[in-house]
Amino acid sequence: MNTPAQRLRATTILLPEPPDLLAQAGEDGLLFREENGGLAGRGQALRIDLPGLWDTDAVAEASAVLAEIETDDPVGRPGTGPVAIGALPFDPTAPGHLIVPRRIFGRDGDVGWLTTVEPYDAGPSPVDVGPDPVAPADPPDEFRLTPTMTHADWKDVIAAAVETLDRGDLDKVVLARRIDIEGNRPFVVSDVLERLAALYPSCMVYSVEGFLGASPELLIRRHGDQIVSHPLAGTVARSGDAHGDELLVARLMESTKIRHEHRLVVDAIAASLEPLSESLSVPETPSVLGLRNVSHLATHITGRLGRERPSALELAARLHPTPAVGGAPTEAARHYMQKVEGFDRGRYAGPVGWIDGRGDGCFALGIRCAQVSGDHASLYAGNGIVRGSDPADELAETQLKLQALLAALVRP
Repeated sequence: MNTPAQRLRATTILLPEPPDLLAQAGEDGLLFREENGGLAGRGQALRIDLPGLWDTDAVAEASAVLAEIETDDPVGRPGTGPVAIGALPFDPTAPGHLIVPRRIFGRDGDVGWLTTVEPYDAGPSPVDVGPDPVAPADPPDEFRLTPTMTHADWKDVIAAAVETLDRGDLDKVVLARRIDIEGNRPFVVSDVLERLAALYPSCMVYSVEGFLGASPELLIRRHGDQIVSHPLAGTVARSGDAHGDELLVARLMESTKIRHEHRLVVDAIAASLEPLSESLSVPETPSVLGLRNVSHLATHITGRLGRERPSALELAARLHPTPAVGGAPTEAARHYMQKVEGFDRGRYAGPVGWIDGRGDGCFALGIRCAQVSGDHASLYAGNGIVRGSDPADELAETQLKLQALLAALVRP
């Protein structure tokens, strides 16, 4: 008996010009947009359920589903043919899912394509290169912001975490804040995505079932046997003055505490990828990634997979959660944050991205994000806490990170 995937066929065609991915995603589509490419999906041809990212057999089975779909793909690039897009939970033991859209618009530089996924018994469908135009709704213009924890209480949580670190129970733990926003009208997702793309052009802008954001952090990209990861850890504000920013970045690079925090992340990712790799390049010295209002320490890790080539989804599952969003040791940090944060992270800081039928794909960390539903939005921001962390400084850093979504959502 045929599986649901085997009852589908996928047809990819080149488009005369690259599609506008924001327009194709619209208000309720799926989006994973990078600076020079990405994907947008509409409709649902298939849902791929996952019991949890740490269920290795289930992740391998999910990765193989797309290969069961009969495919006509003369374009042959990463992201062509059938693609599954999703935002997975932070908790690697929690169930999640990926969606194979009925229509997948793709762009890679100046090349654009459309993949249509439909049942065998469906009649020929016209090539539709865009959703019907819909008159934009009026966005909210009144807002109420409610934190899940007061500033004083959150600083107490950080102080207690530092005491735990000083005792040697943990090397690092990432703790997050959540801010709930209620508008007087529903948020207009397409408007928010356009602002995020304009404010953070170098970030990966995503939208999956109300979970949206602009992530600067690449968890893993796999194209053939080539892999790339770009972890971030260590943050400083940007002043808006070139000389002032140079001084701030110099302090960031010279900080023993921050360099240690960053290296914990880099070493953990390298340790996970190295056994799978024929070669792996891990720079000893980090670089600096500058965004609109913050700068981060960053390390560009590249490699070539060996004879076995795990899919992008399997690689993401192997890496998650990195110490950039969880802590070290992994299990002890995960249990600690669940005990003290005061809320369920949901998809915050989980992998968000896509995988195609060849196993190629790209997953970012779901940070600088919000979960939006109607007139309600929940915003998240977290910091890595290590020995020597100052509660007031950590509070200020979360406020800087929350600005990414606040600037896109709250338009007084």
